[in-house]
Amino acid sequence: MLRPKLPDVPTPPTLPVTPQQTQAPAPSAGRPVAPYVGLGVGAVAAVVVVGIVLTALLAAVAVSAVSVAVAAVVLRSLVNGAHKR
Repeated sequence: MLRPKLPDVPTPPTLPVTPQQTQAPAPSAGRPVAPYVGLGVGAVAAVVVVGIVLTALLAAVAVSAVSVAVAAVVLRSLVNGAHKR
């Protein structure tokens, strides 16, 4: 039967291999990095703690608002029931 003719796969060009050059490490600026890393960790920890506290306060306010709304609905139904009798 009829078979499709596939194109020939081109061979990739060969590149000359060059040896890799190694560089000497750059001299440091003389300032230690450790205090800045410690400051960053402390700042991140403080932000996380503040975020947790604010989230807890927001959840407490939301729960209080829902409970006040439920109490208002119950009181309203009790007052309306008393007026109808």
